[in-house]
Amino acid sequence: MRPVVRLTASATRALPRWLLLTICIVYAAFGLFGRDPWKNEDAAGFGVMWTMAGGDVRDWLLPNLVGKYVTDTGPLGYWLGAGCIRLLAPWVDAADASRLSTGILFCVTCALVWYTAYLLGRRAEVQPFKYAFGGEPAPRDYGRVLGDGALLILLASFGLAERGHETTPQLGQLMSIALIVYGLVRTLDKPLQGAVCWGLGLGLVALSGNPLLVAALFAGTLVLLALVPEARSIWLLIVGMPIAAALSVAWPFAVLKLYGDDARWFIQQWVNGSINRFSAPPGHVVRYAFKNLPLFTWPAWPLAVWAWLSWGGLRRKPHIAVPLSVVAPVLVLVVLQSHQTNRLYMLLLPPLAVLATFALPTLKRGAINAIDWFALLSFTILGTFVWLVWLASQTGFPAPLARNLARLVPGFVPHFDVLSFVCAIGVTACWLALARWRLARHPNVLWRSVVLSSAGTTLMWVLLMTLWLPIVNYSRTYRDVAMQIAEHLPDDYRCISPVRLGDAQLASFAYFGDMQFSFSGDCDVLLRQDAQDFIAPSPMPSYVWKLVWEGRRAADRDERFRLYVRVDRPTPPAPRRKHPIHRR
Repeated sequence: MRPVVRLTASATRALPRWLLLTICIVYAAFGLFGRDPWKNEDAAGFGVMWTMAGGDVRDWLLPNLVGKYVTDTGPLGYWLGAGCIRLLAPWVDAADASRLSTGILFCVTCALVWYTAYLLGRRAEVQPFKYAFGGEPAPRDYGRVLGDGALLILLASFGLAERGHETTPQLGQLMSIALIVYGLVRTLDKPLQGAVCWGLGLGLVALSGNPLLVAALFAGTLVLLALVPEARSIWLLIVGMPIAAALSVAWPFAVLKLYGDDARWFIQQWVNGSINRFSAPPGHVVRYAFKNLPLFTWPAWPLAVWAWLSWGGLRRKPHIAVPLSVVAPVLVLVVLQSHQTNRLYMLLLPPLAVLATFALPTLKRGAINAIDWFALLSFTILGTFVWLVWLASQTGFPAPLARNLARLVPGFVPHFDVLSFVCAIGVTACWLALARWRLARHPNVLWRSVVLSSAGTTLMWVLLMTLWLPIVNYSRTYRDVAMQIAEHLPDDYRCISPVRLGDAQLASFAYFGDMQFSFSGDCDVLLRQDAQDFIAPSPMPSYVWKLVWEGRRAADRDERFRLYVRVDRPTPPAPRRKHPIHRR
């Protein structure tokens, strides 16, 4: 049964283009620059890009982290970041330059989501009820306001804030997913153009992700073609599939042609690793997904569920079926993961946002008010808390917050930044003005139910990346530890053997401390990560190790690093070559 959507032309007033662009750019830009690579995926992804930017063709085709091969994903995301580092290296710090690609991919994803919802919103089957004497919105206006809604829902999603600003290959996958959804929708009115976009999107998923993700998305498209007559197009087979296949095999073919045995091992690890990451899900992984996925995708998922329910008679129409053809296979992979991680969660957001925007015309007034009040109260409270913690860090008042802050980040020395303070004041004033406008005017526009949610998410992210940025950066960077280790390294050491160091630690130590790691095991320096209780390194034939330094990050009580030097070190080789890419 088709829902009766009754809307007047005044309810479909679109947001001004300049305002949408400003929101996207502000949301994308804050948190990208002026900070160090952060612990875990952000630093690890940057490390591969930095290694690639300072290396040769082999480093570009076989992604590695200071010599350690990284086979989790394809190279596309690393290529983009490394390209930005090479392009901006003389003027911009490598860490900041690498995140420029993150911002570009984020903005392209936003544009694709908007145009996808816009195209679907112009279709005849979703148009509002036509009044006898006119007054209903034109299809173009209706499509524009649905596009605005989809973009606002995407920006309002909680999990996108941090994940969308990290230096990881997942941003390339996010953009590719959005391109796939756009291509399938574009196929409905321009089959050739849509097939090209779909093929490009699927091929770019292979270059930025893994083969199993490509297979799952392709299976979703096949199901869509079988169930939705409007989506069937011969161009997907004769144009889209060859493009996807060519992009998918281009990189493996190139490395196999150039590097033989090493390339075969690398590609085998890439393929097998993508399969081994998914299996019959352990109970703790399923519990992790049920606990974290709803919060990560809020408010997109409840709106998407309501759209599916409210358009019950048209579930096989493109505005419901196309987003679901991408959501369903990714959701299956999310559940089948063999380890707890939210890396795939972000890939659900573009199709969920497109599907969720079709809930907006059918929402009841009570649901709209509930969403508005929840956003207004929660983000006002959270924003106030951010300001209070910042005030406590600067003045020591309120005292309980200052004590808790000193306990969580011991050794942190606050400083006042005028520009950050002005930006925080500005975004807070905009939030208060928007809240006052929403409560005083009660605007009857379609996007009113999500504008406070998206503005609140933007408010929180900007406040965190201005007022709290020094605190977050201090608690998540390895800069200080890397500097301490570098001070205790012999001037003429040959190489460092890492023991139980994660990828983020390898990347940070190499970048901040200019450390030369080797994975052959024949080095004169050894750097270990240990628990609190530890034993000395096992003695090797004719090797005697001396502990010269131990320490940890001030904000992390679980990690402890120990530096050992061989007592009978051999005569060192020629001076080490410095990494050519600029660092601060």
